[in-house]
Amino acid sequence: MRTGYFFSLVFALLTSSSITANAAPAAKPETSKAPVAMEASTSVQLAKVDLNKADAPTLQRELSGVGEAKALAIVAYRESNGPFASVEELLEVKGFGKALLEKNREKLQVN
Repeated sequence: MRTGYFFSLVFALLTSSSITANAAPAAKPETSKAPVAMEASTSVQLAKVDLNKADAPTLQRELSGVGEAKALAIVAYRESNGPFASVEELLEVKGFGKALLEKNREKLQVN
């Protein structure tokens, strides 16, 4: 009989502590940290790839739709024809079309 009474008391104690923990007001998240994280992510997105300085692995990593073969073709074109005069000159590279240029235009620059 005593064990049944003991277990009832333990159950009541645990239930009341559970209810108090759930009823406690939630802490408000700090909103000042969110804009800092957003600023950091936008600064990363603003970094552009220079067509006249980037090597093949960088081109492959930074440009969407550009694999190893196209990255090597861009570097080979640059080595045989000299530095790029404009971003549009990428259309002269074999395998680089208008759609791919438009997809990556904001990531590219020529210095």
